[in-house]
Amino acid sequence: MKAVAPPGEATMPPDAEFIALAEPFRPELIAHCYRILGSIHDAEDLVQETYLRAWRAFGGFEGRSSVRRWLYKIATMACLTALQTRSRRPLPSGLGAPSDDHRVAMASHESSVAWLQPAPDALFGADDPAAIVAGRTGVRLAFIAALQFLPARQRAVLTLRDVLAFRTAEVAEILDTTTAAVDSTLRRARAHLSEAGPVEEDLAEPDEEARRTLLDSYVDAFTRADPDALVNLLRADVELEMPPNQTWFTGRQAVVGFLARRVLRAKGQWRMVPTRANGQPAVLAYQRAEDGRYEPYAVQVLTLIGARIARITSFNDPSLVPTFELATRTRN
Repeated sequence: MKAVAPPGEATMPPDAEFIALAEPFRPELIAHCYRILGSIHDAEDLVQETYLRAWRAFGGFEGRSSVRRWLYKIATMACLTALQTRSRRPLPSGLGAPSDDHRVAMASHESSVAWLQPAPDALFGADDPAAIVAGRTGVRLAFIAALQFLPARQRAVLTLRDVLAFRTAEVAEILDTTTAAVDSTLRRARAHLSEAGPVEEDLAEPDEEARRTLLDSYVDAFTRADPDALVNLLRADVELEMPPNQTWFTGRQAVVGFLARRVLRAKGQWRMVPTRANGQPAVLAYQRAEDGRYEPYAVQVLTLIGARIARITSFNDPSLVPTFELATRTRN
């Protein structure tokens, strides 16, 4: 796999050769680690560690496998090691039943739980058709949440086989195991995933123009603090969850009632910036402070069915907003 220069020409420096061969796989490796870990922050850290390990070992890489498969092996094993000391990352809907009454007492914020995080599409190579296929496939929020119910090794096998379409023998090589063990683990993973509930991978989403119109209307309703404007945008069975708060709501009456009573209190309180997360429409929410500045507040990911919103997942963690801002600036 080492570069061989024609007679009279210098060979490519090792660092430059490594970058040329390995760097194109970064977006899909971030998506892979995110699927397994459920945290975009952890995924970026582990991919950085993957590249450091790969760079150090590059001198001994003799091309016995493809560079891509070699990097996936390093990344997957790094993720499995990390998960030995980390618990699964849930959403509130994975911990308890919803409320259909917006007047219910809200649970206190549960900061001790490591919550599932959203991921910006921009990190998955959203302007590169090849990276879209490799990176964004299987990153829908419901799928990532369902993966969290699987043991770590089952997550790895299922994503390598069913999302990335590695052959069984390749997965066995990546995980240093046998093809029989891979097949057995995959069967258990698929069974556990089906028990976790619907993954919503094949939703009947509207076309791009209708999606943009819906998102613009949603942003406008928040900006004007007009909960009534949300009524026609939400399905009757819409759900709202807001980690780190464990309380979540089901039904349009409960969701609109909660937003009207506790969120949309004053015109201009919110500034909402459309974005994309987990292959879905999303917004960055900024709340106006006492001095008039807008401060990061949340990332809201919207699940659409038809021309209406079926679920609002509002990640009320200000630290997530800069991740989306940086990813967007980097891609632009």
